[in-house]
Amino acid sequence: MTSTPFDGLSKRQLREAAGLVRHGAARRLAGREAELIARQIVEGLPLRDTETVAGYWPVRDEADPRHAMAALQALGHRLALPVVAGQDQPLAFRAWQTGEPLVAGPYGIPAPGLSAPLVTPTLLLVPGLWFDRVGGRLGYGGGFYDRTLEQLRAGWQPRAVGIAYDATLGGHLDREPHDAVMDFIVTERRVLRSA
Repeated sequence: MTSTPFDGLSKRQLREAAGLVRHGAARRLAGREAELIARQIVEGLPLRDTETVAGYWPVRDEADPRHAMAALQALGHRLALPVVAGQDQPLAFRAWQTGEPLVAGPYGIPAPGLSAPLVTPTLLLVPGLWFDRVGGRLGYGGGFYDRTLEQLRAGWQPRAVGIAYDATLGGHLDREPHDAVMDFIVTERRVLRSA
């Protein structure tokens, strides 16, 4: 199914194994990845003059993009956070600025309230369990980012940036037709452009 350090595992088993690797990376870095990822994004990612950046609020040991979001806002880019609209639905994005209050959204993930305007991102920071070097992403299995990117890319070309620990960047992931591909992968050590 995949050619990773976890060859021969089912997708469920692969998610479990990748989650353990990510948990170990999160413990080793203890939050230091946030500033390093921010530096990689600001210095190494090709940014347009004004982006609408859809970040995410980190949960479950995800690499933390909040320093990057604050740095991008300081450079004049607009921020947004995802909101789960419903099961089997694409994500919606609501405008947000660092420091603004959030509410508990579906799955307990903090999100802007309903009064925050809906926006369309030009750049999406995307969490995941595992990424390969050519833009493949292993998510949690809900398909939210796959549906969202399919919908957004039908009209234009927002760029998707996988945010990861370097330890969760590895071998090739086989893709299914619905799997969205990242344009870039950013870790605490590097920026990779997908092939």
